[in-house]
Amino acid sequence: MKALIIALVIVALLVLVAVGIYNGLIKLRNSVEESWRQVDVELTRRHDLIGNLVETVKGYAAHERGTLQDVISARGAAMAGGQSPSQQAHSEGLLTQALGRLIAVAEAYPDLKANQNFLALQAELTGTEDRIAAARRYYNDVVKQLNTKVETVPSSIVAGLFNITRAEYFEAEGEERAAVKVDFGQRDTTVPPPQSYVGTEEPQAVPPAPPEASQVQAQSQPPSEQPPA
Repeated sequence: MKALIIALVIVALLVLVAVGIYNGLIKLRNSVEESWRQVDVELTRRHDLIGNLVETVKGYAAHERGTLQDVISARGAAMAGGQSPSQQAHSEGLLTQALGRLIAVAEAYPDLKANQNFLALQAELTGTEDRIAAARRYYNDVVKQLNTKVETVPSSIVAGLFNITRAEYFEAEGEERAAVKVDFGQRDTTVPPPQSYVGTEEPQAVPPAPPEASQVQAQSQPPSEQPPA
């Protein structure tokens, strides 16, 4: 009888441990899904901004059809549904490369670079790229935690029983790792908020600073007479 009680206690403890491990795995899996949704939100924003950027460039460089079409095609591929995180990372990398070529073309159009709509879009795109990077880091960190649990004992046993599998990382490879520069060296320039994506006024020139008082005084004094030789 005593042995039976001990066996029941051990089984109960094992069940409690298994339930705890299972609940931890489910929480991690839910965290992976939630963090991926946040990545998807930022990617959708990126796609929208790039679409607006292409339309703005068309007004100044419509004859750059090849470059514009490359961006449009890459954007369409990145927006395609049903992609896994690794596939999405590959599509986003190709879009980044196409966007880099578009920005290189835009460098040759001073009027485009001074356009207020274009400046606002590139500022928003820069901020969005930063948020995507932050969301990607968080997502990959949660994926790492889940994958570690899935691959190590005893949690791997519970994961196998309930078909909880590894998650994919969201990270680019090779040339796709390089972030595209979208600020044209104007990251510190004040631009209008997103609500003012209209108008093409040139920024007002800053008037020169008044001369120092000492310089004014020196200029107003007549030259001293030289003593006769």
